[in-house]
Amino acid sequence: MPDQINEKLNKDSNLSNQVNYINRTIENKIKDRFFKGKIVIIYGARQVGKTTLVKKILSDFGSESRYLNCEQLSVERGLNELEAEKIKSFLGNYKLIVLDEAQNIPNIGRVLKIIIDTYPEIQIIATGSSSFDLSQKITEPLTGRAFTYILYPLSLKEIKGGKDMFFIESKIENLLRFGSYPEVFRLSEELARERLNEIAANYLYKDVLKFAGLKKAGIIKNLLAALALQLGQEVSYSELAAALGINRLTVQKYIDVLEQSFVIFKLNAFARNKRKEISKSIKVYFYDLGIRNSLVENYNNLEIRSDTGALWENFCIMERKKMNEDKSRFANSYFWRTYDQKEIDYVEEAGGEITGYEFKWSGKKSYKPPADFVKKYKARVEKIDRSNYWKFLEL
Repeated sequence: MPDQINEKLNKDSNLSNQVNYINRTIENKIKDRFFKGKIVIIYGARQVGKTTLVKKILSDFGSESRYLNCEQLSVERGLNELEAEKIKSFLGNYKLIVLDEAQNIPNIGRVLKIIIDTYPEIQIIATGSSSFDLSQKITEPLTGRAFTYILYPLSLKEIKGGKDMFFIESKIENLLRFGSYPEVFRLSEELARERLNEIAANYLYKDVLKFAGLKKAGIIKNLLAALALQLGQEVSYSELAAALGINRLTVQKYIDVLEQSFVIFKLNAFARNKRKEISKSIKVYFYDLGIRNSLVENYNNLEIRSDTGALWENFCIMERKKMNEDKSRFANSYFWRTYDQKEIDYVEEAGGEITGYEFKWSGKKSYKPPADFVKKYKARVEKIDRSNYWKFLEL
């Protein structure tokens, strides 16, 4: 009887997950790459939905597919020997195999190379939470043998699905407060806070701390908190180093690793006139605003916050980043500022054109772009607010 009860609970859980599942835009792109003699690699932060996505894909193949969690010791041992027949014996006779959190397997690049070179009829999906770790292990062995994708927190396009813009409008403020992790998105405010705090405490640093030399969780947490408080502002490595009691190069190294772990991302300054334009500064943004707000312990409503403008800026830039990748549109991204304090929040350089964007939560005030920027770069500059963000994100 207990087994029957467990079976029913698992079945009910699977049905619930299917009902609540939000289609991810890279799913069909991944499937289109299958059985072309290459590995499919999916990067993304922990808890962003990689396992849910690959299990959804596996369900289409039924008994011809197999899921392997590479954090389990038995899987690590099964793929430990670099001999084709032994690897194949462990994997079994399956058409599609997922190696989840593949960075945990020693010599994973060589293992994957052996599989694809010896058994090209097997389609392997390898996922990893840390691009610095997995890519370093596979880049050279899998040169020309892999398709690579990044899974982000839910995009507005994914959330919208077949619904209208009124649905998106009803979600915008919550997205700025609690972010768009798939698991968090549907939760009540109280449960969303609890889950985000748990993710920040138990998952955020897991891959970072595995990286050689990065063993001080306290410093990493304090660095992230400092970056969260400087959202939308220029970041000084030297000032952060002084505040944290570490050297500048260590700060730079930690920020690079946090970026490669999909916690934060940087924008460099756009500068072609070194005498007038800031060229060496960076701005740091978060892949998920719920995580950012957890770090500063502030989930307050937007009308009583002092950082709403910064949240909106982060939100728009992150959603634009998702949109560009979804459309396979290559664009260099920057911010722009001069020494006399003229600035533009976000600059894109694509197809030989330069476009600037200024983000305002409220659309009430008029905006006049810096004439120096427009004239020098023959660029157009747009203000993005609540009235037109859907055009900016091509929803």
